[in-house]
Amino acid sequence: MVKSLRIFFTAAALLLTLTVSAAAQVSLQCSGEQKPWMVAELLFGRSHVSDAAWDRFLATEVTPRFPDGLTVYDARGQWRNPQTKTISRERSKVVMIAMPPADDSQARLSAIIEAYKTRFRQQSVGLIVRPSCVSF
Repeated sequence: MVKSLRIFFTAAALLLTLTVSAAAQVSLQCSGEQKPWMVAELLFGRSHVSDAAWDRFLATEVTPRFPDGLTVYDARGQWRNPQTKTISRERSKVVMIAMPPADDSQARLSAIIEAYKTRFRQQSVGLIVRPSCVSF
């Protein structure tokens, strides 16, 4: 079990590296005032995480790493336990962050994910990274 989790997390870290690196190389044709940036969505399960604990995590781990802005919204997530094959549903938070493609965003995203998993004893945090045209 421990070995399979270690392999899973190693593979997830490699996938994060490849995803952010490859996505940063995508060329977009943005119009007008829009710029080609990256958009990351972090998917946090909150089965036993209180609102106060979430607010503290956001203030101490996420906002300092992305102080220029982000969006947080409530969601309902579900996942299948790989051992029991049962479907679990839980309250979730999605954090959406728009960022320039050529910065240290990969390291900052990884640090947020690891902090959440450690602090709240979570198996994983979902991450979606995609190129996008943005304007503010």
